[in-house]
Amino acid sequence: MTYKRARLIYNPTSGREEMKRRLPDILQRLEMGGIETSCHATSGEGDASLAAAEAVERGFDLVIAAGGDGTLYEVINGMAGKANRPPLGILPLGTTNDFARALGIPKHWEYACDLIIQQYTREIDVGRANQRYFINIAGGGSLTELTYEVPSRLKTMIGQLAYYMKGLEKMTRLRPTELRIRANGHEDLHEEFMLFLICNSNSVGGFEKLAPLASLEDGLFDVILLKKCNLAEFIRIASMALRGEHLNDPHVLHFRTNYLEVTTPGYVQLNLDGEYGGTLPCSFTVLRSHLKIIVDESGASSYR
Repeated sequence: MTYKRARLIYNPTSGREEMKRRLPDILQRLEMGGIETSCHATSGEGDASLAAAEAVERGFDLVIAAGGDGTLYEVINGMAGKANRPPLGILPLGTTNDFARALGIPKHWEYACDLIIQQYTREIDVGRANQRYFINIAGGGSLTELTYEVPSRLKTMIGQLAYYMKGLEKMTRLRPTELRIRANGHEDLHEEFMLFLICNSNSVGGFEKLAPLASLEDGLFDVILLKKCNLAEFIRIASMALRGEHLNDPHVLHFRTNYLEVTTPGYVQLNLDGEYGGTLPCSFTVLRSHLKIIVDESGASSYR
């Protein structure tokens, strides 16, 4: 058997610490499948990015990100700026696993390991926001600050419920933001919006129908803008989004582009794949077919 060398970068606290408990079993399964795997346990913010960049420099055949969307975001940012990028495997063992869900990567660690052993890859688009990278979503506005306001220990203890609790609190503080938006192929926009979302995949924040037309392989972002509205209107639109019926609402603007610039006279924080991504102004660019992700060769959606 010809072994391949992999670097497994994992968050020991993700998913109620399931990854830490499963690590010996995961390493054994990968080894039996012909993948010689060494590990790096992340120790704090930004550590997974440094570890991923080092793994690329050391010439590993593949990199494996184990944890939630936050861990995956950091690993992507460590790899995406490199000239030679090895394939990326995903073990979705976090509180939220939007990107794995979008690709049909199984949540159960045994099935996810088996996909990595098979090493079938897809080339996917990556978004660049100024000097950072994202694979799922970028956004701004008062509600998009939600995910990085939830303390990590709270996420570990109560999981997805933490987001909903914080979301209810945020909804009482809805406020519009003045934005200027310039996008390839579209007229400039200048008005007040509650939030803007730049979607690279169709599974965003647990809303699998938020951007139903989005594709990871079309070289385009799906941009969704929510115009100024009151709390009752927002709740109505959010319920429509669960059913994928929101894009025709008059408060919602939707278009597709490969590049846009967003500026504001105020102070707006950016959310990239659920993490703090700096502040406006920002330029967003699609990097087409930029990363190879290990997926199910059958194309079946096996997220379970």
